[in-house]
Amino acid sequence: MSALRDAAMKSKAWPFEAARAILKRYEKAPPAKGYVLFETGYGPSGLPHIGTFGEVARTTMVRRAFEAISDIPTRLICFSDDLDGMRKVPENVPNPEMLREHLQRPLTSVPDPFGQFESFGHHNNAMLRRFLDTFGFAYEFVSATEFYRSGAFDPILLRAAERYDAIMEIMLPSLREERQQTYSCFLPIHPETGRVLYVPMKHVDAARGEITFDDEDGHEWTLPVTGGRVKLQWKPDFGARWAALDVDFEMYGKDHSTNTPIYDGICEVLGGRKPEHFTYELFLDENGQKISKSKGNGLTIDEWLTYASSESLSYFMYQKPKTAKRLWWDVIPKAVDEYHQQLRAFPGQPVEQQVDNPVWHIHGGHPPASDMVVPFAMLLNLAAVTGARDKATLWGFLRRYAPGAAPETHPGLDAAAGHAVRYFADRIAPTRTFRAPTERERAAMADLAARLRVWEGTTDAEALQSLCFAVGRDHGFEPLRDWFRALYEVLLGAAEGPRFGGFIALYGVAETIGLIDRALAQAPAG
Repeated sequence: MSALRDAAMKSKAWPFEAARAILKRYEKAPPAKGYVLFETGYGPSGLPHIGTFGEVARTTMVRRAFEAISDIPTRLICFSDDLDGMRKVPENVPNPEMLREHLQRPLTSVPDPFGQFESFGHHNNAMLRRFLDTFGFAYEFVSATEFYRSGAFDPILLRAAERYDAIMEIMLPSLREERQQTYSCFLPIHPETGRVLYVPMKHVDAARGEITFDDEDGHEWTLPVTGGRVKLQWKPDFGARWAALDVDFEMYGKDHSTNTPIYDGICEVLGGRKPEHFTYELFLDENGQKISKSKGNGLTIDEWLTYASSESLSYFMYQKPKTAKRLWWDVIPKAVDEYHQQLRAFPGQPVEQQVDNPVWHIHGGHPPASDMVVPFAMLLNLAAVTGARDKATLWGFLRRYAPGAAPETHPGLDAAAGHAVRYFADRIAPTRTFRAPTERERAAMADLAARLRVWEGTTDAEALQSLCFAVGRDHGFEPLRDWFRALYEVLLGAAEGPRFGGFIALYGVAETIGLIDRALAQAPAG
């Protein structure tokens, strides 16, 4: 066994733990289908959001981990439930009045409110694929509409008719009594109106593979369950899809976790083997509320990419998937800097630590070298004090700080400089507040400026940081973080900031003296 495989088999990183569970599934014999199948599901009732990306990113991490410990081929299917009826009109799309006319019709039969695709479902599928392609995911896209209408799902649908009573025995205990009276795992699509109907079955003919029901106007219909004329309710559909495709691994949010026995049971009733599962916690907005694709209250993928790299988003997705995490603007700078910290650490780590490093999982074991010679937080502060409107302004300081750096040789740093200018202008500048220094802070800052005026030492960040520490200690700041918080709030208009010695080295000694002098020109705080 190679050193990598040996380390991966012992790793406590969650993708490897999930991968080992899949490998155990085939410890006696390889899969008859010739590959291990990973699946992610997507409900295209609204525009794809960042949580959708997270599911595919995390599943890809498990897939890569599996490929490191096994030679069994793999596939990843991204399945879109676009045959679902549109239950409500999303709040973040144009032409909502037009959409209301098509409630309960399959999403691939609802006109596109953006006027770009043949249906709303096709539009949202295209958005999802564009987002996923941005990140270079290797996946196969499957549309539920095509899956049902092509006949690919027919064998399982016929089996569902044969085992209708067994499916209902699983489903009914999970429903309220009033819902039990009208529930059916089959949802017919009305031959005339095209609407998905939630009506009870009058008869299920297992031998003929047909269902009989009355529509909302009392007219009786008999339809075959095949060919996309009928679809399954979403919980039975989940398990039936596992059986039809022979899915080996699927992850989903905590809101699905109570349904896992239902999904598993239906999969097994239909002759399938339940897959390995992974349940992740949900993302929260700035107020601690669950993000919703219909409300649009979370960050979108495009919004994250406006201010940071795709790799930083993957890093955020890797971290603690079983912990609910706040997903708002202020998490972006932290994710960028932590990602690059891990990149810098990776080359010097033994393989046992490398497989536990998030960048191994983000880059499939081959992370690039970091070219961020300064942290993103520092770039934000530099944008603040310089009033930069473009990254060229920041490069004037970066070249002096790191003479060997240039946009051509440091493309990651160059992109980050542009991101920092946009992030500062859009997210920080509108709400930034400065405060005047207290008398003790004023005296300490004046002392710092005086010492910088006669500074003859190196412009090394650590040496300048030591100088800042000395000033804080000499003026009785305890703890010292109160001194640095004062520097951030008075000079930068921020509650926290970078190592201040590094900031001086980047911004310049003379420029920092000028920054302090301007702050001291204010009246002291009362």
